[in-house]
Amino acid sequence: MRLNRYALALSSLLLASAGTAFGQVIPPTPGTPPPPAEPAPAPPVSSPASPVQAPAAPAKPAAYGPGMKVNISPDGSKYLRFMIWTQVYARYNENNTGTLRAPNTPKASQVDFGIRRSRMVILAQLNPRFLIYTHFGINNQNGVSGGVNATTDGKKPQLFIHEAVTEYRVNKYLNLGAGIHYYNGISRLSSASTTSIMAMDLPLTNFPTIDALDQFARWIGVYAKGRVGKVDYRFSMSDPFLTNLPTNPTYVVGGVQTGNPLGLGTTTGGINTGTNTAQYNPQNTHHVYQGYVSYNFLEPEANLLPYTQGTYLGTKRVLSVGGGFMYNKDGMYSRPTSSSVALSSLTPGSDLYAAVPTTKHDIKLFGADVFYDVPLDTTSRTAITLYGVYYNFNFGPNYTRFVGPENPGYGASATRGNAIPQSGTGSAEYLEAGYLLPKNTLGPKARLQPYVAYLHSNYEGLRESNGDTKGVNVYDAGVNLLLDGHNAKVTLNYRARPDFTNVNDVKYRPEITLQTQVFL
Repeated sequence: MRLNRYALALSSLLLASAGTAFGQVIPPTPGTPPPPAEPAPAPPVSSPASPVQAPAAPAKPAAYGPGMKVNISPDGSKYLRFMIWTQVYARYNENNTGTLRAPNTPKASQVDFGIRRSRMVILAQLNPRFLIYTHFGINNQNGVSGGVNATTDGKKPQLFIHEAVTEYRVNKYLNLGAGIHYYNGISRLSSASTTSIMAMDLPLTNFPTIDALDQFARWIGVYAKGRVGKVDYRFSMSDPFLTNLPTNPTYVVGGVQTGNPLGLGTTTGGINTGTNTAQYNPQNTHHVYQGYVSYNFLEPEANLLPYTQGTYLGTKRVLSVGGGFMYNKDGMYSRPTSSSVALSSLTPGSDLYAAVPTTKHDIKLFGADVFYDVPLDTTSRTAITLYGVYYNFNFGPNYTRFVGPENPGYGASATRGNAIPQSGTGSAEYLEAGYLLPKNTLGPKARLQPYVAYLHSNYEGLRESNGDTKGVNVYDAGVNLLLDGHNAKVTLNYRARPDFTNVNDVKYRPEITLQTQVFL
C-alpha cells in the first residue's frame, strides 16, 4: 500500500504542474485579421484519450479538451493539436520457469520499473478537406529489455514513427488516406486507443501480427474510411514489412551446414526433417488487405482519427456491433514432417529457398465484437462498460507465438519473463467489464472504476503429450483511480498468467502492476 500512496502522490503533482502549463487553448496572434468567411467550428477529434467535440469558439480561452490546440487561423478552422502521454509501471512479477534476469543469472521473481508507453501525436487540420498527423514515441523500456538490443538491453530505446498520415475528405461519406497508418481490420481493439483502455492494458491478441508483418501494429499503405448513417467502416491495403526471418546461426554461407536451413525443421544425424509448424514467409511480397465495419445503435462515435475508445466514463451512450478481417496471400510457409533434407547435399552458399521445398499458407484472420458503454444514474454519474470479441486465426499449421508486454526476462527464449501464447492458428475470446462508482465515493473529484477481464485461447500448436490441445486462460482484475478522467489516472492490476514453459504442466504466475498515466 505504501507503493500505492507514492504513485498517487506523484500523479497528483504531475497533474497539478501539467494543468498550470497546458490548461488553456492558446489564443490567436493579436491584430486585426482580414474579414474571414463565416466562422465554422473545428471538427470533432477522436483522440487517443477522449473523442470530445471541439469548442464552438476555439479562439477564446477554454477548458482543456482533447489535446493542446494552437489556432493558426482567426476562426480556428486551421489549427495544430498536440497530444502527449506517458504510462509508467511499477510491477511485481513471478517469472516463467527458467527466466534469466542477466547472462547466466536465473531469477524466479522481481520488482521492476518501466515505461510501457511514452508518445506524442501532432495533428494539423489545414481545412475541412485536408488532415495530416504524425504519431511517434517509445514502448516497453525497462532495465533488461526494450532498448536498441531489444531482448538483452534496456538502454536507449528506439524512438520511431508509429503513424504518419495524410488524409483527404472526398465527401461526407468517404475519406481517403495514405502513409504509415493504424486503420486495422479484425476488431475494434485492433485500432484501440492506448490511453482510454479500461483494463490496465490490451490483451495483445488483438494485434496478432505485431512487429512481424507490421511496424508495431501499423502499416505502410492506403485506406478508406467513413460513415453512412449508423454504419462506420474502414478498409486498407498495405505492404507487409519484411520479417527478416529465418534467424539461423547454424547456417554459414560458404561453410558446412550443421543445422536447420530455414527454421522449419530439426536435425538428427545430418538429416533435417520438417516440423509441420508454420512461420512467417521471408519472401512474402503480397499486399495485406484489412477491413472493419461497425453499426452504432445509439450515439455515433468520433472517427476523425483511427483510435477506438476503451471506456467513455459515462459521457456517452454507445452500443456498437462490428466485424473485421485481415488477409495476406502466402504470408506463411512450412515444411511437412515428410520433408527431409540431407544437409551435406547443400553446397556452400547455395540458395536455400530453392534447395529446400516449402509449402505456402495464406494468413486469414477474422473477428466479431460488441461494445456497450452507457451511463446508469445521471445523479451519481455511474456507468457501465462491457466488451466482448471473438477471433478466428489461420496462420498455417501449428503456428503459435509468445509475447510478454514490457518483458522483464533477459535473452531470446520465447517463454521468458511474463510471455504467454499471444496468437496462433485457432481461436480466442476476450471479455471485459467495468463499473464507474458513484461520483462522491472518494470525494468530489477522484473516481473509482473497478474492472475484470478474461482471455481464453485455443491454438492447435499448443498440444500436450497425449495430443490434446491446451487452452490458454488469462485473468485480470483491477481498479482505475481517475484523478482527472483519462488525463490523469492510476491503475492497480492483478493478473493470473499461465506459464507455458511446459505445456504438460502449466502453472499460473501472479503479476501485480501499478501504472500511472498522464495525458495532455
